[in-house]
Amino acid sequence: MTQKNLIPRRSVLATGLLSIFLTGCATFSADGGLDNVSAMTKERTGQDVRFSKPTAETSGTPSEAVTQLLTKPLTPDTAVQIALANNKSLQASFAELGVAEADRVQAGRIRNPGFSFGRMRGGEDVEIERSVMFDLLGIVTMPFRSGIESRRFEQAKLQAASQAVQLAADTRRAYFSAVAAEQSAKYMEQVQAAADAGAELSQRLARVGNVSKLDQAREQVFYADATAQVARARHNATAVREQLTRLLGLWGKNTAFKLPDRLPDLPKSPTEMSNAEQLAMEQRLDIQMSKRDAHATANALGLTKATRFINVLDAGYTNKSETGAPRANGYEIELELPIFDWSGARTAKAEALYMQSVYRTADLAVRARSQVREAYSAYRTTYDLAKHYQAEVVPLRKKISDEVLLRYNGMLASVFELLTDARDQIGSVNAAIEAQRDFWIAETDLQAAINGTGGGNVQIRSAAPAEAGAAEH
Repeated sequence: MTQKNLIPRRSVLATGLLSIFLTGCATFSADGGLDNVSAMTKERTGQDVRFSKPTAETSGTPSEAVTQLLTKPLTPDTAVQIALANNKSLQASFAELGVAEADRVQAGRIRNPGFSFGRMRGGEDVEIERSVMFDLLGIVTMPFRSGIESRRFEQAKLQAASQAVQLAADTRRAYFSAVAAEQSAKYMEQVQAAADAGAELSQRLARVGNVSKLDQAREQVFYADATAQVARARHNATAVREQLTRLLGLWGKNTAFKLPDRLPDLPKSPTEMSNAEQLAMEQRLDIQMSKRDAHATANALGLTKATRFINVLDAGYTNKSETGAPRANGYEIELELPIFDWSGARTAKAEALYMQSVYRTADLAVRARSQVREAYSAYRTTYDLAKHYQAEVVPLRKKISDEVLLRYNGMLASVFELLTDARDQIGSVNAAIEAQRDFWIAETDLQAAINGTGGGNVQIRSAAPAEAGAAEH
């Protein structure tokens, strides 16, 4: 070998060793992957996220920013902001990023060498063996393993962002349900007040013989039913408020947060989305996770095939010393021989897992498209219903009430007709509240179907319970 040919080969060897050394020095990122999670969450919810490490003094205590937000009545956006900053379950999911990154760093580091020492003595003769073993196969496959763990780390980021987006959607649903439930409870209290007045009036008229026993019984049973409905409405308001409290991660005095008296107004017009399915295919986090999972499985399959014959390969330096003999130096190789297990089952398992991930991705895409179409249908239908109650039903009920009041003032209608109409009007308002609540929940579900992991199912009822109950009287 000439000197001219020796230099390039030495350069290649030095470059390879340097590459292995640098790869073996994989380090942790400064942000732990949370910056990407925060960016994906903000793109889909308008709010970013931060991971706060608890201390003995701050464990379970809301931050100063959260405390400041709680001083004012909550809005949908501030509720989401508090949940993303204070929900302990979400913070626990962010800790999973540290686990995934630790696996990535570990995969990019060379396994520690092994050292063995043996000493044997027979009479006056002493024999000593020493060896240092290195994982050659681990060094060769380190780029592949590091790449796999890097992709799993990216997958963990998507998972964390998905949980943050899901929490935001759940918080918005709970917020609208809580506000609507408190509105309904207040209206049911008005129903009870009207029923109380009717029952008291019927008792007075009965004492002077100006009302039949049938009319008196009707008013009494309506009052009893209204009392039960108020109890149900109050509990429902408490239940959905507690659901919101859990999502916000609040306890103690902070559970006394304020909610507005009424739901937000409907938008002037619904949003038209002709490309909702395309947006879902591009932006849904569960689809991105499924695609990455299939890709990672494919890469893992490649590593499985590459190591199916040589699964363990260690090499290292060894020496041996014997009494009265010079030290012997050499090397040692440990190799797992594929005699009983040729790794066929391991490769077949990897191939089956890959096909499983491919079909799951295809199935998820089909379901995502269907969910978007269903969510948009619910969005448009609930908007039209809420507008219908707002523009038609409630104004007509008010007009009827005004006419009945005029007839009562002209002694053309009885007081019982007046009370019955008042109950019917309140029932229509309750139905309008529920329709408005259903719209905002449907709007949240539509955004979840496009940006997150799918929305819920909005059940559109024919009439509010209060309206149906009033109609029976």
